[in-house]
Amino acid sequence: MGLSLQEHELNCMIMTSLPITELNARAREIFRLVVEGYLTTGQAVGSKTLAGAGGLALSPASIRSVLHELEGLGLLAAPHTSAGRLPTEQGLRLFVDGMMQVAEPTAEERAAIESRLAKPGPIEAALTATSALLSELSAAAGVVMVPRREPRLAQLQLVPLATGQALAVLVGIDGSIENRVVGVPAGLPPGALEQASNYISAHLGGRTLAQAVKGIRAEIASGQTALDAASRDLVERGLAVWSEDAANRPVLIVRGASNLLDESAVTDLERVRQLLDDLESKQSVAELLSSARDAEATRIFIGSENRLFALSGSSVIASPYRDREGRVVGVVGVIGPTRLNYARLVPMIDFTAQSLGKLIG
Repeated sequence: MGLSLQEHELNCMIMTSLPITELNARAREIFRLVVEGYLTTGQAVGSKTLAGAGGLALSPASIRSVLHELEGLGLLAAPHTSAGRLPTEQGLRLFVDGMMQVAEPTAEERAAIESRLAKPGPIEAALTATSALLSELSAAAGVVMVPRREPRLAQLQLVPLATGQALAVLVGIDGSIENRVVGVPAGLPPGALEQASNYISAHLGGRTLAQAVKGIRAEIASGQTALDAASRDLVERGLAVWSEDAANRPVLIVRGASNLLDESAVTDLERVRQLLDDLESKQSVAELLSSARDAEATRIFIGSENRLFALSGSSVIASPYRDREGRVVGVVGVIGPTRLNYARLVPMIDFTAQSLGKLIG
């Protein structure tokens, strides 16, 4: 029997754990410069480049000796096309866990994130906006895992808007609120919206939408309701928009996959093709993200640490988002090449998850 994703990830992390304290100060500094240079440019970093970096005061020959030692430890590798060095997955893990200094979002960035997510509209729009936002922040693919949930409902109210439109406001027993614009016939009799609202609300009573729809439609079909024709039509319209939403609510939203086709992709088309194929397997991606649900904070999976993206050598940064009661209701994150800007993205994704949790309630 094969390993589960969680077992595979745990084994990889155990195999790649090397205490940063095993490196002396000179090796740590050179290692840091190589990793940061690679994450910035996506290119191998050579001894001449490092010798020109301020603060080292070492000859290229001395630097090459340290690079060789780091390569022997499995932290760096030398690509065939370059005399420089790249961090291995083990090296990236060591850097992320032991050396990286995160860059917290600025006040302006926080305000921009909150403003983007708080735009009026259905919760699906906020989730899609979150995925698109993460894609823009990371220049990679943004992902949001949406829970399949059926909240128990307390009230539905139809509020008149412009001619031919009403706002359907659905309130859950947990206090959550969602709204949709519903088309309504012109020239409705006075009180029709209120009558339809009262009728639907009376049949919700803590039931899920599916349960309420089944009961209401059965009663209307049997002719046992005292609603007039106009109110019956409004009830059907109100139920229809919510039923359609429930059926179409996605489990996984992916935005920005095209970002993976950057300039560096030209030299590694097979890796990008594999990554795009991986993203098509949404069920597997959702399974991977589910492993981040129990995390207290943002989790990072580098390359082969996750079996799904092992062939494409990609990284995943994921953070759970919670409702007002602290229950995990989904996961947000980014998927991209291993040279993601971890120091910037980890706190950014964590803040985005917190903002989304507040919005969802």
